[in-house]
Amino acid sequence: MKQFDYVRPATVAEAVAAAAQPGTMYLAAGTNLLDLMKGNVSRPDRLVDVTHLDGLDRIERLADGSLRIGALVSNADLAHDVEFAKAYPVVAEALLSGASAQLRNAATVGGNLLQRTRCAYFYDTASRCNKREAGSGCDAREGENRAHAVLGWSESCIATHPSDFCVPLVALDAVVEIEGRGGRREIALDDLHRLPANTPERESALEPGDLIVGVRLPAAAPGFAAHARYLKVRERTSYAFAIVSAAAALRIENGKVAEARLALGGVAAKPWRARAAEDVLRGVAPTVDAFQEAAWRALVDAKPSGDNAYKIELARRIVVRALTLAAAGTPARIPALPASPFASSGAIHV
Repeated sequence: MKQFDYVRPATVAEAVAAAAQPGTMYLAAGTNLLDLMKGNVSRPDRLVDVTHLDGLDRIERLADGSLRIGALVSNADLAHDVEFAKAYPVVAEALLSGASAQLRNAATVGGNLLQRTRCAYFYDTASRCNKREAGSGCDAREGENRAHAVLGWSESCIATHPSDFCVPLVALDAVVEIEGRGGRREIALDDLHRLPANTPERESALEPGDLIVGVRLPAAAPGFAAHARYLKVRERTSYAFAIVSAAAALRIENGKVAEARLALGGVAAKPWRARAAEDVLRGVAPTVDAFQEAAWRALVDAKPSGDNAYKIELARRIVVRALTLAAAGTPARIPALPASPFASSGAIHV
């Protein structure tokens, strides 16, 4: 591991000033960053430790009905908050489907949003990777790429974003709070992550020194709690990243879908909001035929980036399955195998 300087600021303002210097990265739990540093994939000159900054570890219910989640709240604390799981079950299910219990105890909300791709060529410093070294090429294009992107990819990069947590957040119109050199600003989570185009090394809309300080879910989000599910297909039932995932949330009134939310994971370099599919569902009965039409619309622009044409059909089927489960109603308790197609409901969650 390359030697680096370590800074532990006392305030958010001090952290932003320190991190604005070239070669600097933020350190929270480090569940992804430290692995990258040990493998010489990331080689920062300086780490700015934000783990002790005041006020970033709170879950706050605001007067306007929205919910603010501090960037240092752990994945486990958020998922196991009883009121949170009841109001946002699709987010809790996604959180509990990711990593191991030990990692969820350490990993933070802010870090989860910014975790790096798990593309093997990104992690292998002997391979060409435009994301790791701009302009070097993309060995994944002609390599082992059955798990790579089918939406929004470019010739420069076909990697996917690995987060489970981000998928339902995008579906529910979450907003990210950012502290930067110009002060506090907000951005829709759907706009935080960038598609690769010709600059895959630029993964987000963040500028040097920008620090994510919180995530906010709007007041309307709990309105989907009665019909919301997260479904994830992976190589093994636990401790694996999604090949394809889907967050489906419906608001059903008088036997018809008054409003639908749908987002996919594992298919692109960012969580993929399927707005065209949502439009198809609005005002219709929640039937298999309607869900199949929505699934087709969600993947209409998908194309293989390699040996992964199967992912398009798999994604369609996962969309139909997720919508069907959501329409049937959110289970009273999150299954013992969260987000698994093989899980049964009714197991103890908290």
